[in-house]
Amino acid sequence: MSNAPSFDIDMVAFHRDPYPILAEMRETAPIAYVPALDATLFTKRDDIFMFEKMIEVFSSVQPGGLMTRLMGENMMRKDGDAHLQERKQMFPTVSPRTVRDVWTNEFRNAAIEVLEDLRPKGRADLVTEYALPVSAAALRAMTGLRHMTFTELDSSSQAMIDGIANHAGDPAIEARCNEGTTLIDQHLDMMIEEKRADADHSILSVLLQAGQPVAQIRANIKLAISGGQNEPRDAISGCIWALLTHPDQLKPVSHGNIPWLQVFEEYARWTSPIGMSPRRIAKDHAIGDIQLKADDRAFLMFGAANRDEEHFHNPDQFDLTRDASNHIAFGAGPHFCAGAWASKALVAEVALPLAFELLPNLRLDGDEPRMRGWAFRGLENLPVAWDA
Repeated sequence: MSNAPSFDIDMVAFHRDPYPILAEMRETAPIAYVPALDATLFTKRDDIFMFEKMIEVFSSVQPGGLMTRLMGENMMRKDGDAHLQERKQMFPTVSPRTVRDVWTNEFRNAAIEVLEDLRPKGRADLVTEYALPVSAAALRAMTGLRHMTFTELDSSSQAMIDGIANHAGDPAIEARCNEGTTLIDQHLDMMIEEKRADADHSILSVLLQAGQPVAQIRANIKLAISGGQNEPRDAISGCIWALLTHPDQLKPVSHGNIPWLQVFEEYARWTSPIGMSPRRIAKDHAIGDIQLKADDRAFLMFGAANRDEEHFHNPDQFDLTRDASNHIAFGAGPHFCAGAWASKALVAEVALPLAFELLPNLRLDGDEPRMRGWAFRGLENLPVAWDA
């Protein structure tokens, strides 16, 4: 076990709002062993930026890890050539050119359809009634699982991210995760032969055409669903909430003086939808006086890195005038998020500008929005009203 300083965490408070605790860790114990998580946490941006690239020590290969056990050994749990090969096989779906030429227009049509249905109502919960179906429509197209309903995609994604963050071992959470992965397998079984016969740009199709084994395709599509639904869902609703609670910053965005992509980048820094990435210590390694032992668990805390005072002035503030380019919300090494271009197009080019354009005088209305999570963080609700 690591000899890093021990740091006790109240997990209930950490789930509610991890940032005060992470700030204390950055100041007093930037590399610390947390007994409640049985892991060594890294909270400084420069450390994480460097160590994420040291795959010979900080390995993504985790045979006994929750993601591998519950979802299969996907490309996120591989390093080196094995990871690069599968990443290249998926690239035709997620490349900037494919996102521009194929997916962005489909994203736009889906968002407009949802908004046209919402507009006469005058009020809605934008998490469940806008961000969820828009993200699911995009993911349904990109995976090739077009027969999955929005609810099935969202519930399966949530079940998997809850499952891989279930470090306390709650059996009910694991059971829900298993139900979600089984449902995905059933939909894959229905679509595999169709995609073999009729190729398109979807992940299922391009991986079949690349000759990837079906078992590996299952694991990689589960990976795409686990991140590709909840992250844009949480970013869409979170960006809208951030702008509505910072009207002084919404104004220049609305007038075209600040680009929508800058809203997305600053929000991803300020409230990272993915707050942590786990690693396995592959061999004994020393960082100063701290000794890491082979097979220790290490958590690279992206959420903490993105509020590192050494890189971001007043990091707890949502500030669209700042340069947020140093954030590492999408990762910083060979596992940089493969879906980053699709996510930016969906959120910044489509979902945000359309919501403010088609829902005039958009404003908060009703119960206080609730934020949750530390490994994955997002709004549980976003009640709003507009001029119907």
